[in-house]
Formats: sequence, structure tokens, C-alpha cells
Amino acid sequence: MPLKNQNPTQTKAWKKIQDAYQELKQIDMKTLFLYDADRKEKYTLRHNGLKLDFSKNRIDDTTLTSLLALANEVDLKDGIDKMFSGDMINTTENRAVLHTALRNKSGNPVLVDGKNIMEDVDETLQKIKEFSNKIISGQHKGYSGKAITDVVNIGIGGSDLGPRMVVDALQYYKNHLKTHFISNIDGDHVFETIKNLNPKTTLFVIVSKTFTTQETLTNAETVKKWFLSQGASQADIQHNFVAVSTNLEKVIDFGIASENIFTMWNWVGGRYSLWSAVGLSISLALGYDNFDQLLTGAYQMDEHFRTTSFDKNIPVTLALLSIWYNNFFETESEVVIPFSQYLTQLVPYLQQLSMESNGKSVDRNGEKVDYQTGNIIWGNTGTNVQHAFMQLVHQGTKLIPVDFIGFSASLYGNKDHHDKLMANFYAQAEALYLGKSREDVHLELKIANQQDKIAQLMPFKVFEGNRPSNALLMEKLNPKNLGSLLAMYEHKTFVQGYIWNIYSFDQFGVELGKELAKKYL
Repeated sequence: MPLKNQNPTQTKAWKKIQDAYQELKQIDMKTLFLYDADRKEKYTLRHNGLKLDFSKNRIDDTTLTSLLALANEVDLKDGIDKMFSGDMINTTENRAVLHTALRNKSGNPVLVDGKNIMEDVDETLQKIKEFSNKIISGQHKGYSGKAITDVVNIGIGGSDLGPRMVVDALQYYKNHLKTHFISNIDGDHVFETIKNLNPKTTLFVIVSKTFTTQETLTNAETVKKWFLSQGASQADIQHNFVAVSTNLEKVIDFGIASENIFTMWNWVGGRYSLWSAVGLSISLALGYDNFDQLLTGAYQMDEHFRTTSFDKNIPVTLALLSIWYNNFFETESEVVIPFSQYLTQLVPYLQQLSMESNGKSVDRNGEKVDYQTGNIIWGNTGTNVQHAFMQLVHQGTKLIPVDFIGFSASLYGNKDHHDKLMANFYAQAEALYLGKSREDVHLELKIANQQDKIAQLMPFKVFEGNRPSNALLMEKLNPKNLGSLLAMYEHKTFVQGYIWNIYSFDQFGVELGKELAKKYL
């Protein structure tokens, strides 16, 4: 069954949210805290070690009630149930949307066209496990009989961004294998990646569902030519190349052995595919046990999203807040700031997840929407942002909601560094919320013995504050917690698209540029 159609702006709840906006748009958050001593605890949600503090948002109980009423009026629960049960909710491509099945730990069947797909999922995971163990242990060797030392992932979009981000984020848990990624159809980057590699000890993982993607196939062919030019033969390809694809014929024509092909399914979108065999490079880099922990964390978030009432549901709450700002405050963009340098690739990953999913201007009826949909996602890591773009967030003319992501403990245990890092995590959220008043500036300049400059500097040193943020806190960056975090953002994206009455799982917008590029070529 397809998703229900409901223009959100025509709902009763939407009108109530508009009324709430008119009431709240001029109210300072400090006033809301002043009149509600329990606000911080009341606006904090927890799930399995993940804590969301959304108290520093320009909302009150009436706003939140109206937003939750919107989710109920458009029957969000029905949409969630249809996604998890394998209904063809990707209507424009006639596909189910079942990335959640890739990490399903319940033991329950998931049916597509009457077939339990969990059998195929479990079989593929077992194959990933066995192959990863052989590569890591040195049992599977390159064509010369030497153990593999390097892994090169060749893919683009979801076949690159997901695995690259996870391997980078979890490099603390990496084994001895060196991992490299080739995505852009930039020959200079390809040769910079391979020029110092030993073809005898390098495993190439080609990731392409159709095995026809121009960038991936061009890069794969270039790498293959280099491999053969270094003394290898066509027969040697079967030892050093594997593929993740559905196009068995083309993969075999390339020279890859059939036993080294890992399958994909059309019910997994590219940007949701790192949980599948697309994550083979993750399993190789971190070991299968850590890959399995990543899946476990995502599954636990799936269960939270699927079963928890909306008022306690972290992804639903984040999505409703995003709609509140995008559609009523007209904010357009959101900043994501992870306070961990390991998460440098998280924002590019979330950009694809959100903007490719919800960058749509036609609703599920095929009609032009007359309200805002997708958000612009941007950001960077930790205290780097304080020396870059936070000036705009604090004192610019645009209202920009922020997600701060932090961890209570560091991985290497340097308390001095981590205390300073987390002091900035809390301080930035506080500064956005509180700002700096004229009275504060006056006192500050007076203490600094700059009374003569008060009139001159006052306008430049005042911060209006009242700028919203969410604080997401976890104990430690590990595979399970990362899995939960990523699944949380996946489900936030789904809820946004569902309420906006758009299809989040196709991406026709990426095709036109490709078509024109072929003509220019």
C-alpha cells in the first residue's frame, strides 16, 4: 500500500501551529525558562545512552502539543508501519524501503512480495563476515600469494559517503588494513590514491548496484588498467577485486569471480545502504564484530522509533522541530556540529541523506507544493567552527537552528583535552540561548577600564541570543552509538518527508546533470 496523501497546510493542526508561531515568535527563551523550572528535564528525551536536550528551542507546551497533533493528523504511525512492513512506499520507483531490514535483530520475518527477505539478508551478512575474516587474518591472499594490506573502495554517492564516513568515524577501532576511497571522476585523485599502493597486496571493492554508474565504472577501469600494467594478468583480477552489485553478468565480464560478488537489493536506496554489503569496506576495516555492533545500534534506534509514543520519540521530535523552524520561522538551513574530529565526514553524509531525500517541490499527488520542504544541511566539527562560521550563527541576520553532538568520554582518555572540548560544547549552546545584553556589555567594558568606548562598541558586542539548538549527548563514540545516531537521522528525514507529503526515496534530480554530461562528452 502506498503512503497516504495529505497536504499538511490543510490540516487543523497546521492552523494551530500558525497560531502558536504568532504567539511565540517574539518571546525570548529566557522567559520560557523563567516560568517553567522543570523545562530542561521536561524537554529531555533518552534512549539507550543517547540523550536529547531540546529545551533551548523556541517552543512551549502548546507548540509541542500542536506539532504532535500534526504528526497524528497526517497519520505518521501508518507511514512508519508501512515502511517497516515492506509496503511499496517508494511509489515512483515501485519499491519497498527496507534499509531497516538490513539490521533487523528481532528474528522476525520481513516480507516483500510474500518472500521473507531476512533469509537473503542473513546469508549476505554471513558472507561478509566470512570474507572479512579471511582478508583480515591473511587467509585470502592477493594474486602473488601475499596477504592483503590495503583496501580501496570504489563507488560514489551512497556507495562511498556511508562507508567512508563510518570508517573515518570509527578509525579508533580499525585493524591493520589501510583503507582508501575513490569516488570523484577526477583522474588526479585516482592516481594520487593508487600511486603508492602495491597491486599485489591491495584489494579493490567496486560498489555499484547496476555496475553502469559512469564515475564508478570509469574509475574501476582505470584502476584495472593500472593493476594490469604493474605485471598482473587478467586471471589475477579474481584475487584482488570484489564487487557489490546486482549485475552479475557485467561484474563477471569485468573479471571478478562470481564467489566474490556481494548482492544488493532494489529495496535499499543508495544513501541508506551502508548497512548492506555496501558496508563491506567497513567490515574489512573494523572487523565484522564492530560492523555488527553498528547494525545493533541502528536496530535499537529502529525499535525506539517504531514503538515509542511520539511525545517521547527522538527522531519524531527532531523532525517536528525542523518543520517548525523551516515552515514557520522560514529558517531554510540547519547546522550540525559534532564535537569529535572523528566525525569530519558526518555532515557530507547527512547532506546527501537529507537533501537528496527531501529536496523535492512536488507532492505525493504529483502537484507543485506551495510550502517549503527540504533543509540545507551544513556544519563542521567542534571548536573549529568557533573560528569559522559561528559568527554568522551568533550575530548574523539569519536564524539557524543547530544540532550539537557530543560525547561524555574521550577514546584515548585525555581528560584535560576532553574537558576543554566539552566546556565549549555546553558554552556554545548557552551562548546561542542567552546572548549578551547591553547591561552585560556595559559592565564588561567598565571592568576593562574602557568606559570611553562604551558608546562606540556597544552595538557590536551585543548578542541578541534566543537562537535555538539541540544537544545530543552520548557516553562514547563507539560502533553501537554511531549506528543509533545515523539511524536517528534517517528516521528524522523520513518523518519530515512524510509530513511534507513528498516522496523521500527517489532522486530523479540527480539524473539531468548526468544526461547532459554524456552529451557534452
